[in-house]
Amino acid sequence: MINKFMLWFEYEKNAHTLTMKSFYSVPEENRKTKEFQKAVDLFAHIFKARMLWLFRMGFMQNPPENLFPQNVDLKEINSLTEETNSKWDEYFKNLDEKESQRIFEYKSTENLWYTNQVEEILTQLFGHSWYHRGQIAQLIRMAGGEPAETDFVYWVRKSIPSKD
Repeated sequence: MINKFMLWFEYEKNAHTLTMKSFYSVPEENRKTKEFQKAVDLFAHIFKARMLWLFRMGFMQNPPENLFPQNVDLKEINSLTEETNSKWDEYFKNLDEKESQRIFEYKSTENLWYTNQVEEILTQLFGHSWYHRGQIAQLIRMAGGEPAETDFVYWVRKSIPSKD
């Protein structure tokens, strides 16, 4: 599973880069719409959630501020994605089977205590990004832009020479 998680997160980095580019496909005059802003805010939320899980798993000392940011400036997204990706890359350097099976405790945003296995959270993060990237794609289209094509199969498939 370790290799699968690492593959998923490499794919995620690529999908997030493509999503970031899709923001710039929205005409300048439409970047003040509520749809566009919601798309940017959701994108920031993906990375805030990833940082929150690093904190909950004991990999960071402080939780991120504001899990559901609003009115995020598009210019802020690059530094947020780079910081988050860097911290996750560091985390993955030491990920092994023992760590993936580790059970940890954390307090939820509702102030309730839970336990999870690291492997469960790594799977959750993958699905969480898919979910929100779908919402972002719809919002980008509504704002007049071209959504990114981020399906996993497009990233992993290999072309073969024509058989014709």
